[in-house]
Order: sequence, then structure tokens, then C-alpha cells
Amino acid sequence: MRRPVALRLQAALATLAVGIAIGVALSTPQASAAVGSATGYATQNGGTTGGAGGQTVRATTGTAIHAALCGRASSSTPITIEVTGTINHGNTSKVSGSSCDTAADVIELKQISNVTIIGVGSGAVFDQLGIHIRDSSNIIIQNVTVRNVKKSGSPTSNGGDAIGMESTVRNVWVDHVTLEASGGESEGYDGLFDMKDNTQYVTLSYSILRNSGRGGLVGSSESDLSNGFITYHHNLYENIDSRTPLLRGGTAHIYNNHYVGLHESGINSRAGARAKVDNNYFRDSKDVLGTFYTDERGYWQVSGNVFDNVTWSSAGSQNYPAGPNPTSNTTISIPYPYRLDGASCVPDIVRQTVGANTGLRVSDGSCSPQTPPPSTPAPTTPPPTTPAPSTPPPTSGTNLSLGAGADGSSKASGTSYGNVRDGNISTYWSPAGSTGSISIKWGSATRVSRAIIREPSGTQGSIGSWQLIDHDTGAVLASGSGAGSISFSATSLSKITFKINSSSGTPRVGEFETYASQ
Repeated sequence: MRRPVALRLQAALATLAVGIAIGVALSTPQASAAVGSATGYATQNGGTTGGAGGQTVRATTGTAIHAALCGRASSSTPITIEVTGTINHGNTSKVSGSSCDTAADVIELKQISNVTIIGVGSGAVFDQLGIHIRDSSNIIIQNVTVRNVKKSGSPTSNGGDAIGMESTVRNVWVDHVTLEASGGESEGYDGLFDMKDNTQYVTLSYSILRNSGRGGLVGSSESDLSNGFITYHHNLYENIDSRTPLLRGGTAHIYNNHYVGLHESGINSRAGARAKVDNNYFRDSKDVLGTFYTDERGYWQVSGNVFDNVTWSSAGSQNYPAGPNPTSNTTISIPYPYRLDGASCVPDIVRQTVGANTGLRVSDGSCSPQTPPPSTPAPTTPPPTTPAPSTPPPTSGTNLSLGAGADGSSKASGTSYGNVRDGNISTYWSPAGSTGSISIKWGSATRVSRAIIREPSGTQGSIGSWQLIDHDTGAVLASGSGAGSISFSATSLSKITFKINSSSGTPRVGEFETYASQ
């Protein structure tokens, strides 16, 4: 690293677990536990669905994550692993089995497929512990933080990469994650998001990469040209020396990202790589696009970018900046649909949407964020009898119902209890009659202080009087009529029930959302 990183994070102290408690909670299989749908190049080559349709498992240790992988019927059996708490060296051991190939001190996704890892509850933090994807396909990683992974010093994990992919990897979607270090190579860190040795069809979206010497690379050397078809969109790169990313061969689509404080270089297209660079916002940075540190040139197609206080070095041997007035030197065709936000909107959109534990909000491509993701129709307006939620779910936490269990008193034909916590307002639950109850449940006590009841389109106003009940104790937390937002005193419970006591016709609940804070 040629220049010290200005910002520092204090390395968190690893909490050593006494013994290994695997403790895995199961819930009913559902259509997809990931929120939203894959975007970009991850939609190609058959698409990326992760563990959709498989069993859902809750894990609070790295060992439990490995145990969930090893407990599958086969290495391709779909599974969603919901992670909460801090995963570190003290609670991450090797687990053996016919459907896995794991290792201690790293989350090992090796020779497997059809897996989703998603942070839930109060958040999932991989502390000084990297995620390694090798010889695998159809993987989703969402809503997690990976921090301070080292390749030298102590402890070490994953070659110093926060998330690393190598050796015939296909179809990976990494979304709403926070990847951060506390310095560069001299401090023991490597890349935040690296791909090499035949890795293809990957999307990184709505994520934060910060405080590192190296953002990430595609290709380990000038001879490793088997990688490509990577999309980077709506990400924040902040306080990074270089590699945002470094591209060796292959094709990348880079749009609507916000780059702040790139000290040495940014998008480094080399060895024949081709980058389509659309509507990004670059600020307070140097040499944000070009070919650097090699004479093996790369290519770019540029449009709609904003260069705010960007400086450019002079061209010379092994240094070919695209600026100060970047122009295209290739043409790239993108095979999937996408919508561009205006570059001037990008800083504000990115501020509201990126990273773990920020509500999984996304942009609709018209300069304004929305919740939930575009694949889900917008929530309907609740009836006048109950005020509609004036803001999206709080950015301090996530919808705790996503991936939780669900049951109820009865269900009408064609409906399902699980439809109220699948993130899709188009699916719903109805009781067999005009009254009934629907519940959200967790494997352990969960702190809740707010619920939102959403009705599907075309059925507004069918819900009459109701009670919200702590199923553990029978206590009534709140009562009222109509759908909408319900706040109550924070309560620790394992099951919460929405009981409909009257209705005008057959009531329908599209989503039963729960949150830890108001």
C-alpha cells in the first residue's frame, strides 16, 4: 500500500466460545428466503436463486453454518442459512460430512451449490473471519458484515479476503453487505471482494467497501483471464487506495456506484478487460478510471458519470489514465434489463440504501429509493381507520419476520401461513372463515416493538377489529381495527399472534412484518 489509510477501525476483540453449540432452528421451506431477486450478470447463465425452495436453518456460530451445509442430503440440496450474532475464530470449526468440505477459521463454501446466507435479527458480523467460495455455484450472500480479515499477523483467514471466490465459481449474488478492513497490505489485509481462477456471473449490489488498501480484483495475474461477467451497482467505495475493482480480462458492468476517497487509482481495466462504466459518481479521488501498473491495456465504455474533485496523473509507462476527459474506447452490449439512476442522484441514493442492517432498501431507477425491492409490488395504502406507515421500516433493523416460522388457526384454500413473511405483498394468508389468527414465531426469544400488517392489492379494508397477542404469555400487546403500523412496548417473545376478531368479508394478510425498534 503506497499511502496510509486515513480512517482506522479498531479491531474487535474476538469472543471465544466455551464449547461449540450447534443449536440449529428449522422453519418451513419457502419460495425464497433472500429478499428481492438477483440483478445484473447473476441473472444470466440460468440465474441465481441460492437456497430458494429448500429448508431454512438458523445459525449463531460458524460451526453451525458448517453443520447446516454438512447436514444436507447432498451438496446441491437447497438451503437458506439465517445468521445472527458474531461469527469468529472461537466459534468456527471444521465439520465433516458427505455434502460439505469445510475448514476451521473460515466460512467454507466449497464444492456445493444452491445456498443462501442471510443476516437476520440484530445483524450478522463475521469478525476477522472471511467467506471463501470455491468450486461452487448458485450462492447468495445478503445482509452481513465482514470485517478485518487478515492474511498476515494474527488471526488469519481466507488469505486476507473478506469475500473471496476462486476455481470454477458460477452465479453468485452478494447484496447489502458491509466489507471493511483497517488498513492495507502492510497492516496484514488484502482484498475485500476478490474473484479468480474461472469465476463468472457475479453481481455485487447495494454494498459498502471501505477502509482498505484494496477494494477487489477479477483475475489473480495477467495470465488469469478466465473470469468475467461481473456487475457492480449501487455500491459505496470509501477510503480505498486502489482496485475498485482491478479487472484482468473479462467483462464488467459498473453503474450507479459512489466512489469517495480513492487515493491511488480506481477502476483499473487491464489485460484486455472491458468495463461499461455508467452513471457513477466519483468524488475527492485520483485516477478513478484507466489502465494502471501495467502496459497490458484494457478498455472502457463511459457515459453519464460525474467527476467531482477528481485529479488525474500524466500518462506514461504503465500508467494510462482515462481522464481528465474520459471517452469510450470500446462498445459493450449488456444482455439483461436494468434502469439507471442519474449520476447526480447517486450519492443520496447510496447513502440511504447500502450496507448490512439498513433495511434492504433499493432504488427503482428513478432517483428515489423504495422498499421493498423492485421484484415485489409496492405496499398498498392502509384504510383511513388506521394511519398508514409514514416511513419505511426503520433503518436500524430488518424485518424480523423474513425467514421466521409462521402458523395460524386455519387457512383458506390456496393460501399459506408462510405467505405473510415471504417479502411478497402479492401472496397472502386468509383464514377459513371471516375470523382467525396468524402468527410469526422464532426458535428463541426475540425482542419486538413494532408490527406492520399489509393487505394485498384489491382487498383493502377487509380486516376489522383485531388484537396483537404475546403468544408466550397470552398478554394483549395492542388492539385496534384495519391494517397498518402497530407500535407497542418492546417485548421479548418467541411467538406473536395477530388475531382477527371481525372482518368485512374474507380478510387477507399479505405481510406480517415485525421490527425490533419503532
